Amino acid sequence: MGFIEDAKETIEAGAEKVSRAAHDLVDQAKDKADEVKADAEVKKAEAEAESVRARNEAKDKLRD
Repeated sequence: MGFIEDAKETIEAGAEKVSRAAHDLVDQAKDKADEVKADAEVKKAEAEAESVRARNEAKDKLRD
């Protein structure tokens, strides 16, 4: 019976290790997705700011 108990404990430890690794990978993927989303939002905000600057410059030229 000792051999079976040892094998069971080894399998449980291995399963726990795999489970933790899977959770870590999921967390890393979520973190990367959040990072990409944040970068996209920053680029969008920068593009909008540039658009506003260009529009304001065009208006200023028309006023002159």
